[in-house]
Amino acid sequence: MRLKISLLKEPKHQELVSCVGWTTAEELYSCSDDHQIVKWNLLTSETSQIVKLPDDIYPIDLHWFPKSLGVKKQTQAESFVLTSSDGKFHLISKLGRVEKSVEAHCGAVLAGRWNYEGTALVTVGEDGQIKIWSKTGMLRSTLAQQGTPVYSVAWGPDSEKVLYTAGKQLIIKPLQPNAKVLQWKAHDGIILKVDWNSVNDLILSAGEDCKYKVWDSYGRPLYSSQPHEHPITSVAWAPDGELFAVGSFHTLRLCDKTGVRNVLNDAVDLLEFRDRVIKASLNYAHLVVSTSLQCYVFSTKNWNTPLIFDLKEGTVSLILQAERHFLLVDGGGIYLYSYEGRFISSPKFPGMRTDILNAQTVSLSNDTIAIKDKADEKIIFLFETSTGKPLGDGKLLSHKNEILEIALDQKGLTNDRKIAFIDKNRDLCITSVKRFGKEEQIVKLGTMVHTLAWNDTCNILCGLQDTRFTVWYYPNTVYVDRDILPKTLYERDASEFSKNPHIVSFVGNQVTIRRADGSLIHISISPYPAILHEYVSSSKWEDAVRLCRFVKEQTMWACLAAMAVANRDMTTAEIAYAAIGEIDKVQYINSIKDLPSKESKMAHILMFSGNIQEAEMVLLQAGLVYQAIQININLYNWERALELAVKYKTHVDTVLAYRQKFLETFGKQETNKRYLQYAEGLQIDWEKIKAKIEMEITKERERSSSSQPSKNFGLKY
Repeated sequence: MRLKISLLKEPKHQELVSCVGWTTAEELYSCSDDHQIVKWNLLTSETSQIVKLPDDIYPIDLHWFPKSLGVKKQTQAESFVLTSSDGKFHLISKLGRVEKSVEAHCGAVLAGRWNYEGTALVTVGEDGQIKIWSKTGMLRSTLAQQGTPVYSVAWGPDSEKVLYTAGKQLIIKPLQPNAKVLQWKAHDGIILKVDWNSVNDLILSAGEDCKYKVWDSYGRPLYSSQPHEHPITSVAWAPDGELFAVGSFHTLRLCDKTGVRNVLNDAVDLLEFRDRVIKASLNYAHLVVSTSLQCYVFSTKNWNTPLIFDLKEGTVSLILQAERHFLLVDGGGIYLYSYEGRFISSPKFPGMRTDILNAQTVSLSNDTIAIKDKADEKIIFLFETSTGKPLGDGKLLSHKNEILEIALDQKGLTNDRKIAFIDKNRDLCITSVKRFGKEEQIVKLGTMVHTLAWNDTCNILCGLQDTRFTVWYYPNTVYVDRDILPKTLYERDASEFSKNPHIVSFVGNQVTIRRADGSLIHISISPYPAILHEYVSSSKWEDAVRLCRFVKEQTMWACLAAMAVANRDMTTAEIAYAAIGEIDKVQYINSIKDLPSKESKMAHILMFSGNIQEAEMVLLQAGLVYQAIQININLYNWERALELAVKYKTHVDTVLAYRQKFLETFGKQETNKRYLQYAEGLQIDWEKIKAKIEMEITKERERSSSSQPSKNFGLKY
């Protein structure tokens, strides 16, 4: 990517241009010391004077009121705030009418910024004061005061904090009166400009020390430029947080968020577009390009005839692709299209702000769209791709901590769809997106994970975990047999990636990682786990076993064991568990084989995976009440065992007998009031109890072998 610069033969302003502001991707307003406000149209190259300000107003800063807010949906901003050297700020409409002028500071008002909701305005000035104003220009509070001029100010992403300059220092001050203030020395010279991006939560600063720097929201340095010839006078983020611009004397630079300059590589095929290219994405054999007016969809098989359709709004900030369709995000909404250009759906939710959505907070698969909520960062909204409506019964996915990054897996059926996410503690969690009935379990996969990515062709997950690069070859293992999860991982040292690396993509068996200095590193992982996934998805279990015997790796056998249990192929599971030395589990699988009915086998497989409640439900639905009671006795769930016996009025004496035997083994006396109540006056007769148990087993065998077939749970032996 590069900057395209053009100069007019005759300047439209007669004096220095002091501030500019975009209304749309193609329209710009500029203010100058010649007191003119001029509108520029990049499509038509037309310029027009909006208004001539009074001679005593010398503009310093301009900021447009946020668009797409409130009940009335706006596609572009309708008014802006203009600060000036006479100590005032002015609220001006798009047509140039000065709605209000407010005496704000002693000396020049050096900067003014609306918060992201448009409910408050912050101004700073030569008098060293930072003031908060209402939407209509009424003073709410003086947030801070210092002895030196404040040259620049920016709101935090949540509009709860304000960042401002104080000489060589940067200060983040929350609006809450007693909250902790963060302050640090950022430059060796006076800081002239700051910007804080709402999408990536990163801070830019520029100073008279001729450097620009990138910081995180805790004041930790991420990048510092080399000294330039002249002071850096301006910096600004692109709305999506991927790029920023740096301005100095006769210099304009375009940088990415790591602080490295972008270069344009030579391409084999030259693709030309009528309008300015804003975003592009290449994946799943398709290139999607958005210009200021249109969207182009190229197939990698044919670059000559792209599919073209008009955009509702030109400011596309994000393109995400899945195998069957792609998603566009602009200032007006979220739109899903097929690769044939057919509009599919447009999901919406209360308080939706598209300006803060990025690849870490939105994820797309063939059947699901996941979006992290900004108002409550513990919540993820889930939508069907086909309709744009909430998934399942409409329940939101809620976590106990704030969520930082989300990613949907790409393959498999909708009912098996999983979402992985990183929370603020840097824990990597996984859960099902299926939202029906009971709350789906959220399981922790790893700790200190900084970035993650799903594979594009099979459900393999990779992440950078503290000082290690980790690949979870079969993340679903946590739901099947958590004990063998460590055996399904691939790990290697990640110190070569330096600080703050980021996973760019995971395509085939190659992972691309971007280091903090901007360089790309490619890591190849074993191709065999992906082949194993393919065999299992096609139910080619013999081929899967043959592959594992060929590769002779514990990781492959462990993955196959978990996959076989998940798919209820216990013959393959037995072979795989034997190969990794899990003898106790082999014996348990053998014991399952001897059970008389498919329902009992199914229940014990569910127990094997730790799904006790589901196992009990399967037995109760099949009318196998004694078996449901027995699994609770075996697990020492005494309360539940007695509860079932009393509820179904059967085997109360059996439960009491096993409870008594358990207590006698440990030399304990009964203290449970319910057990004391039902044991009163009851004599335990083990012969009678054994006869009842034998009768239940016989009954189950007869039922299983009767002419009426029992429900087939897909068990394979």
